[in-house]
Amino acid sequence: MLIRDETLDDIDAIHDLTSTAFKPMPYSNGTEAEIVRRLRAAGDLTISLVAEQDGEILGHIAFSPVTIDGAHAGWFGLGPISVKPERQRQGIGKALIVRGAELLKDMGASGCALIGNPHIYGRVGFSSDGQLKYLDLDTRLVQRIVFRGSPPSGTLQFAPAFES
Repeated sequence: MLIRDETLDDIDAIHDLTSTAFKPMPYSNGTEAEIVRRLRAAGDLTISLVAEQDGEILGHIAFSPVTIDGAHAGWFGLGPISVKPERQRQGIGKALIVRGAELLKDMGASGCALIGNPHIYGRVGFSSDGQLKYLDLDTRLVQRIVFRGSPPSGTLQFAPAFES
């Protein structure tokens, strides 16, 4: 499996994959594929990686800038992340997260935040100390991984593409 940056030729496949991957998820509102398109259009898609095998895109991950209490401070958000349903639980998502985190570190990022299941994202180093908040969600779902500096505290805000 190859993990690489997206290309223009991947855009429609990423859209279709994201739609398919999120469709059965009870927490999905069906906007994830459009979020990726809006991030790209706004120039907020800082990192966009695909997992490819034999010319087929099996997974995709997006990273975009976030603010904490209104300040960027080198923090990025992870998501959406998508893996073909029949290929989930085979390490593709983990590989995408690990590679994306390496690239963020290389860029000098302070850290990365996400909203997600602690049992899943804890396996790749994400955690919550309850100090990062997002809307009215349980703070256990608001997780981060710190690359440099101290753990953040405050209100997390994703790129505008997530709110449209």
